Amino acid sequence: MPGHPDSEPTIHVPAPPSVSIVIPAYNEESVIRQCVTAAIYQSVPAHEIIVVDNLSKDSTAQIVRHLAEEYPESPIRLLTQDREQGLIPTRNHGLDSATGDVLGRIDADSLLEPDWVEEVQRAFTDHAVQAATGPVVYYDMPMRRFGLKADDKVRQLLLKLSSHEYHFLFGSNMAIRRTAWETIRDSTCRDENDEMHEDIDLSLHLAEHGLKVQYWPEMVSGMSARRLEDSPKDYRYYVQRFDRTYKAHNIRKIALKAPMAVVFSVYFPAKLLRAIHSANQPPVKRGGV
Repeated sequence: MPGHPDSEPTIHVPAPPSVSIVIPAYNEESVIRQCVTAAIYQSVPAHEIIVVDNLSKDSTAQIVRHLAEEYPESPIRLLTQDREQGLIPTRNHGLDSATGDVLGRIDADSLLEPDWVEEVQRAFTDHAVQAATGPVVYYDMPMRRFGLKADDKVRQLLLKLSSHEYHFLFGSNMAIRRTAWETIRDSTCRDENDEMHEDIDLSLHLAEHGLKVQYWPEMVSGMSARRLEDSPKDYRYYVQRFDRTYKAHNIRKIALKAPMAVVFSVYFPAKLLRAIHSANQPPVKRGGV
């Protein structure tokens, strides 16, 4: 009976946050099916899976439509961002359109681990956490699980080397509270010249507002190592995006130079491993509906 001295008090356990998954896409017909399928097959279903097509000239949008028909029970949403070409406006359109409590952001070549949504929910159990990021496993490299451990160690090292107030998000595997996104979205950089790391830009704006970024090792996503196909010159330009992002925010802390050196140092050994792995793989059929 209510009020009886022996009755136990009712404990209200808050529901875990709902998680949207946002996937910006431009000419991604070779990878978008496996990306969305991995987002569907989760131990805890996503609140919604949003693919934002950005002026693709291939069958990216058609493949997503077919997936929505193939999995009618899955909350797949195909959006179009055709005002301008670029990752940042496409990402922003997806994040602005998402309705979950937490907004996951991955790349079109990402392959989420089956418990990714569940781990994102766990990462945000602490209400102080406003954004989270995790390690990746390179699915087109040899020794994948060893590579995952190595990636985790590198990211842990980057956290230690960086200034303590800057915990960086990784664009291929990140999530942010919708309220945090609403706080920073108007101040994030547009980067019309495509010179910066957009995920680092997000991290810096979160830091400006004192919003906590959490590194969560169990929040794992797969991704392609296709960046290693770049020439050393192009890869160096990619790594130097760190420096250009810092300069755009008037940040000149020496400690923040360390991540650039670490990321560039892994290029040559990883490129050699990828070349050996690729030489031993059978041809892969690309694309398809």
